[in-house]
Formats: sequence, C-alpha cells, structure tokens
Amino acid sequence: MIRVLLVDDQPLIRSGFRALLDLEDDIEVVAEAADGSEGLELAKEHLPDVALVDIRMPVLDGIEATRRIAADPALAGVHVVILTNYGLDEYVFEALRAGAAGFLVKDVVPEDFLHAVRVAARGDALLAPSITRKLINRYVTQPLPTDPDTGLEELTTREREAVVLVARGLSNDEIADRMVISPLTAKTHINRAMAKLHARDRAQLVILAYESGLVAPRTS
Repeated sequence: MIRVLLVDDQPLIRSGFRALLDLEDDIEVVAEAADGSEGLELAKEHLPDVALVDIRMPVLDGIEATRRIAADPALAGVHVVILTNYGLDEYVFEALRAGAAGFLVKDVVPEDFLHAVRVAARGDALLAPSITRKLINRYVTQPLPTDPDTGLEELTTREREAVVLVARGLSNDEIADRMVISPLTAKTHINRAMAKLHARDRAQLVILAYESGLVAPRTS
C-alpha cells in the first residue's frame, strides 16, 4: 500500500486529489494539511511514502517544507512531489534543489497523476529526460562556485561518466548505449554515485552535477 500525504491550502484541490487516489486499491491517503508547517508535522507522524506538496502556501511554503523534510533523517523515506499551477518555473527549480523528487502541474490528467504517485513511491525521480533538458536549459545557466566537499573525488571514472550523462538529460537506456554497458550496470553506476554524493534522487544528482562544476552549462 502506497501511503500519501496531501499538502495544499485549497480544500477543493485536496478533495479532488483524494477522491482520485481513494479509487485505487494500492494507494491510501493517510493525512491532509492546509500549509507546509502542518504538512511537516503530519509527515513526521505518518511517515508517508509520498508527500504531494503545493509550492505556494501560507505559514510555510512548499519549498521550505521540502527542505525540512529532506534534511530530516527520520523522513528519508518520504518522497516529495511538488504540485504547481505554473509549470517549470523558478519556484519548481528551487524545490528540486531543496530535495523534491519531481513535480506535477495541477491540471495533469488522472492517469499521469496516478502513475506519478507510483513512480515517486518507488523512489524514482519524476524527471523525464525532456524535463531534465528544460531544467538545464532554463535555469542552470550560471555555474555556482565549486564546493570542495561535494564528494566527487569518491566517484569512480565510470560513475562520474554516468553522472555527466544523467545531467545531460539521458535516460538509463541511452546512458547504457553511450557507455557500452547494460542498462542494469548503468543504473548501478548511477545509484552508487547517488549514495556517495548523498543525493536523494536523480533530480538532486542533476543539480549537484552542475553546481559542483562537474558539468558545464550549455549556453547555446
């Protein structure tokens, strides 16, 4: 059973999502919150698999709520999916940097919404290669100062190569083709890199690769 927490300040939005989720045999809505502060407390209480969090809320917004969830070791199993009306904007980017596994636009079709909840519950990032490329092209245009404690020196040559390809927006199958290895081996390289770099998911790995200077943004 996939346990879901809904965090949105609009009751109508919450009730709509809940009605949709309640129809699924493998999904259970364990709690609802009207702001990020309440959502954080309910996350600690219920330890959901997925927290669907609105990005703009009173008291505590979705970005700060995500940041606090990601920083709490006791909530390591909680995968935050940001809900937004605005698509891929600067707020979504900040939420991904804060630790969100991905994002959904609120007008998503029901089938895609339910698929996204299941993907997030498995621990996979909700960033398709096309979205990764948009993220890179629109927001990662200025490399930040390299952090000497990124942990990049712990990566093997093949792991670094895999991280670079993830940051370029390639899927696991594409990475496997480029590196001439099996998809399973590609996934293993990526998972090991995530563990060494303390990245919660693929989204975090992409951002870390750019912010550390491992990958340089393409400006053209």
